[in-house]
Amino acid sequence: MSAEESLQAAEELLTRLEAARARLEGTEDPQQAIEVLAELAELAKQIEAQLQRARTEAEADAAES
Repeated sequence: MSAEESLQAAEELLTRLEAARARLEGTEDPQQAIEVLAELAELAKQIEAQLQRARTEAEADAAES
């Protein structure tokens, strides 16, 4: 996966994170809030992983140049 593809995947995950955040703000059900918080945590981990991949790919591309 290229750095650009990793960044695009991170952007898509960020869109999902924003949607989950909006659901969290809109709920008053404690159980649903806990579920959404767990989803937010997982999405944040996935975003971090994609950004790390992008960084690694960018560094590898720079080293090849």
